[in-house]
Amino acid sequence: MLSMKTYSLDLRERVVKAYDEKVGAQAKIAEIFSVSVPWIKKLLRQRRETGSLAPKPHGGGQKPAFEGEKLENLKELVKQNPDATLQELRELSGVKCGVVAVWRTLKKLGCHRKKSRYMLRSRTGRTSGKSVKSGAKRQKK
Repeated sequence: MLSMKTYSLDLRERVVKAYDEKVGAQAKIAEIFSVSVPWIKKLLRQRRETGSLAPKPHGGGQKPAFEGEKLENLKELVKQNPDATLQELRELSGVKCGVVAVWRTLKKLGCHRKKSRYMLRSRTGRTSGKSVKSGAKRQKK
């Protein structure tokens, strides 16, 4: 996930000062400070509406589908049903979420969802001798 850091208050003040002193058009100021013109417009609108240049607090994002009791329930379901698919675990948990939410939660818990083989291995042997390396070129005689 791409995480964007907020611009410092110092940079915000310098950009607005350059705008107020009419150093140039917004495009020129954006070039000088290596920021975008839409960001400058947003900053000026924020100053006009709130009187502040400080970055707004983070919105918080979406809450995890599995936390607290639901998370403990998922752990127990994995123990009881080690071969269950992500779809089955989601249905068994009763949590309304996407399959990806189950996968991410299991990844955070360190659960690897690799299916194990319960069937007998194929009786077909190797098709090439042990001396031949995979992808090796044959030598001409």
